[in-house]
Amino acid sequence: MEKDVLQKVIGEVFNEIADNIKDGSYGKKTKIGLTILGSEHGVDVMVKAAEIAKARYPQIDIILIGPRVTEDFTVVEASDAEEGHKKMVELLNSGEIDGCVTQHFEFPIGTSTMGKVVTPAKGNEMIIASTTGTSAINRVEAMVLNSIGGLAVAKANGIKSPKLGILNIEGARKVEIILNELKENGYEIEFSSSQRADGGAVMRGNDLLMGTPDVMVCDSLTGNLLIKVFSSFSTGGNYETTGAGYGPGVGDGYDKVINIVSRASGAPLIAEAIKFCSESAKNNLPALVKKEFEAAKSAGLSSVLEKHLKPKAEVKEEEVKMPPKKVVTYSIAGIDILELENACRTLWKEDIYSESGMGCTGPIILVPEEDGKKAEDILVKSGYKA
Repeated sequence: MEKDVLQKVIGEVFNEIADNIKDGSYGKKTKIGLTILGSEHGVDVMVKAAEIAKARYPQIDIILIGPRVTEDFTVVEASDAEEGHKKMVELLNSGEIDGCVTQHFEFPIGTSTMGKVVTPAKGNEMIIASTTGTSAINRVEAMVLNSIGGLAVAKANGIKSPKLGILNIEGARKVEIILNELKENGYEIEFSSSQRADGGAVMRGNDLLMGTPDVMVCDSLTGNLLIKVFSSFSTGGNYETTGAGYGPGVGDGYDKVINIVSRASGAPLIAEAIKFCSESAKNNLPALVKKEFEAAKSAGLSSVLEKHLKPKAEVKEEEVKMPPKKVVTYSIAGIDILELENACRTLWKEDIYSESGMGCTGPIILVPEEDGKKAEDILVKSGYKA
């Protein structure tokens, strides 16, 4: 009797291995839900996306959430998008699915999505951190937190030592200063270098097209705009085809893998979003996010943010006398535009004549050539420059 049971078990295991070999998958499959109601292109496009993903990625078990319109997939029935949302949450909470791809989800403050695009110049994949949601109310703080979350997502998707770049938008220089201080405190972070001649961790528009960094940090509104342009620039805008969508929501303490796509997303993109979600779930993205945030906290994340985000005492004009005007030929970049005038007055207090300006890479301060090195040292010491 025991021999018969043993033979039966061995037979079942053998058949499962044979099935895995036949369809090209090995080991346990990830179970990924896909809500199929709410798309601007209809249910058929959502089912088509599932079919593409099933053919390309047999290691993923796809569960549709919506009306029973196909017999090729397991379907958890829902009559409308709201019911589909509730069913998705139930399946995630019960562990019946490992992750889900959906068009809309209200993430709590502190959680934002990290999308993935394919850049046109070289076909590189690049994480956009972030694309929806809000990591923090303050833009600079949000971008710092997006950096941490973006690195975790990159690691969950097979990049062991991801390189990070900071998009040249308002607040970028302050983000650079904060991340550099965290790095000095022991947080492991590798910066990318712009492919433009002047290099640096602050990325130019050209770097967006080339996919210079593995993770491109920005605020969520900018990221949302970028991912829409990258995903549909070749289709006229109403049908998103390339990349892998707006990505999984990540945040300190957030424990679900929910990937967002747009209501304008088409089947090819959604198929890649299913793969993106599967990789994130398989490699336990929430655990990697937790580990990344713990490392940043050990490097003094809270105190460094507080130090740099605390408003500096304004250096008022009447408190400082402008030194005599001189010829200014020494250019100092890397100052946040919101602190440019205050930085100038800080130099005036040290009897260094300075002027503010705008260079091709952003705000600059101009000083006499002979005062250049001293001025840079003062600005670094005062926290205006990395």
